[in-house]
Amino acid sequence: MPNITPYAVMAIFILFLAFFFIAYFRRREELPSPEAFELPVRLGFPKRLHRMERSDVLPLALITILYAIVGYWGLGDTDAPDSYLTFEQGGASVELEFKEPVSISSFMYFSGVYTNSYSPEVSADGENWTSPGEMGQKYSDVLRWNKYPEDSESSFPEEPVRFLRITAGSKLDLAELAIYDANGLLISPDRIIIPPEAAPLFDEQELIPEKYTFENSTYFDEIYHARTAYEHILGIWPYEISHPPLGKLIISLGISAFGLNPFGWRFMGTLFGVLMLPALYIFLKNMFGKTFIAALGTTLLAADFMHFVQTRISTIDTYAVIFIMLMYLFMYRFVTTDYDDPFLPKYKPLLNLFLSGLCFGLGAASKWVVIYGVAGLALMWLLFWIFRGRDMIAVGRGGHFARSLLANIAWCILFFIVVPCVIYYVSYCQYGIGKGLGGGLKMLFEREYFDIVISNQKFMFTYHRDVESSHPYASTWYMWLVNARPILYYLDWADPKSAFSAFLNPIICWGGLVAMVAMGIRTVKNRDGRALFILIGYLSQLVPWILVPRETFAYHYFPSLIFLILALCHVFDTLGRRDPVMWKKWVCSYAALAVLLFIMFYPALTGIYVSRFYTDTFLKWFGTAWPV
Repeated sequence: MPNITPYAVMAIFILFLAFFFIAYFRRREELPSPEAFELPVRLGFPKRLHRMERSDVLPLALITILYAIVGYWGLGDTDAPDSYLTFEQGGASVELEFKEPVSISSFMYFSGVYTNSYSPEVSADGENWTSPGEMGQKYSDVLRWNKYPEDSESSFPEEPVRFLRITAGSKLDLAELAIYDANGLLISPDRIIIPPEAAPLFDEQELIPEKYTFENSTYFDEIYHARTAYEHILGIWPYEISHPPLGKLIISLGISAFGLNPFGWRFMGTLFGVLMLPALYIFLKNMFGKTFIAALGTTLLAADFMHFVQTRISTIDTYAVIFIMLMYLFMYRFVTTDYDDPFLPKYKPLLNLFLSGLCFGLGAASKWVVIYGVAGLALMWLLFWIFRGRDMIAVGRGGHFARSLLANIAWCILFFIVVPCVIYYVSYCQYGIGKGLGGGLKMLFEREYFDIVISNQKFMFTYHRDVESSHPYASTWYMWLVNARPILYYLDWADPKSAFSAFLNPIICWGGLVAMVAMGIRTVKNRDGRALFILIGYLSQLVPWILVPRETFAYHYFPSLIFLILALCHVFDTLGRRDPVMWKKWVCSYAALAVLLFIMFYPALTGIYVSRFYTDTFLKWFGTAWPV
C-alpha cells in the first residue's frame, strides 16, 4: 500500500493556494489608492518610481543577515590539501619504501587539476613489480577525494610488500595520499621512508576524511567550474570553455581569498546569492512602494529552494541570475521615468539605461542565457517609446519626441552593444595569458587574442547546438512550471542519507504560476504596465527554452524565479488595495508557509544526514520524480 502522507502534506499546501487565489480573483472593486494614477486609462508604464526609505533598513538588514548565516552554514570544508607533488611528464614516478612489510588494501588520494591516470605498482624486493591496474585522475576526479581500487576487479596482492611506486601517465598533480593496510587502517607516514620530492603527499594527513562527501570535494559541475577558476589563477589554458569566462573569474576571487577548498570555491556564489536579497528588495520597493511587500517578497526569495541550493554550488548560474535581475531593475527604473518632471536631472534616465546595459554585459560574459533576457529589455524599451510617442504626439510634441528617440537609440547602441562587447572581449584575458600572450592592455589588440575570442564563440555555439548527452534528471520546460522533475546534485544513499536537489519552493512555484496568469489578465483588463513588465520578463526567460532542442534541466528555470516573486508581490499589492484589513493575514500566511516548507525540506537542500523515513514520509510529494 503506497504511503499517502506526503500526498496529504502536498494537498494541504495546494488547498491553501486554492483559497488564496480564489480570494484574489473574486470580483471586488479596489479601494481608492494614492497611487491610483499609476494605472493609466491607456496601457503604459507607471510614471512613478518609489524610493527606498529609512524604514527599509531594518527589515532588509534582518532578512539579509539571517539568510547569510544560513547560507554559509555548512557550505563546505575550509581546508583541503594544498601542497602538490607535480609529475612533470608522462613516465615520471615516485617510489616509497615501507620500514617493514605491509599488506596494502586501498588508497585515498586528493587529485589536482590535470587529468590522465597513474600506474601504482608494489614490490616485495624492489625488483619484481606488480600493478593492480590504473588509478584514475579523470575530469570527474579533480579537486576531490578519490578511492582506489574503485571496484573488486582491481586489488593489491595479499602478500606483504616493501615498496610502492606510482607512475604518472602525463603531467599530473597529486595533493595527498592515504594508504590503508589489510585491516583498513591508515598506514602512518612514520612507517614509510619518504623521499624529499614525495613529502607533499604526506604533509596534510590530518585532512584525510573517512569518505568522499560534498563538504570535502567537488561535486556536479564544480568539477568544471571550480577547476577552471583555479586554472585562471594559475594562468594556464582552462579545461572548461563551453561558457564565457567571467563567472569562473568571479569564482576565482573566492579561491584567492580562502584557498583551494570547498568553502573557497563556493564562497562567491553564496555571496552573490546573499546580494540578490537587497537587489530584489530595492526592485520591489521601487515597483510597489511598500516596505511590507518588499520584505515579504525578499523573504520568499530567501525561502526558495532553487535560490538556496544553486547559490551554494560553485557553478556560474548564480551570476547570470543576479545580472538578469539587475538589468531588469535598471530598465524598470528607466521606463518609469517621468520625463515631464521639471526637477528630474538630465542624466538620471541615461544612468539607469547605462547600468542596465552594463549588467547585461556582465551577465552575458558569465553565461549566454542572459542574452535571452535582452529580448525582453528591448521589447520594454520599445513599448516605452511607443507609449511616450503616443502621449507626446497627442499634445503636439511630435518633433521633440523624434529627436529624443533618435538620441536614445544612439545611447542604446553604446550601452547595449559597445559596452557589453568590450566587457565580453576583455573577460577573455586569462585565456590570452594561458596561451602565453603575456597579459596587459597590449595583449587585447593582438591578432592572436582576437582569434582566441572568436574561436571560442564558434566552439560554444557548436557545442551547445550539437550536445546529445542523456541525463537521468533532465527535464523539459513544462515540467519546470509545476516542479515535476528536480535535478539531483548529490546523494549518499544510506540510512540516514545525505542528498540535495535543485527545485523551486512549491508554494512559490505553483502560486507564482497562477500569479503570472493574473499578470496577463491585469495587463489586458486593467491596462496595468507593471503587470506587463513582469509578464514580459518572465516570458523572455522561459520561451527561448521551449525552442531549445538540447537536453535541459530544472536549474534553467532559475532566472524565472525572480519574475514569479514579482508577480506574487503584485498579487499581494492588489489584495492590499481591496481589503486592507484582511490582506496582511493572507499574505503573511503565504510567506510563513514558504518559510515552513524551507524548514521542512532543509535536509534535502543541504545534504545533512536525515532518516529515509522522514524524506519518504513527508518530502516525496511526486514519488520517485522528486529525488529527496
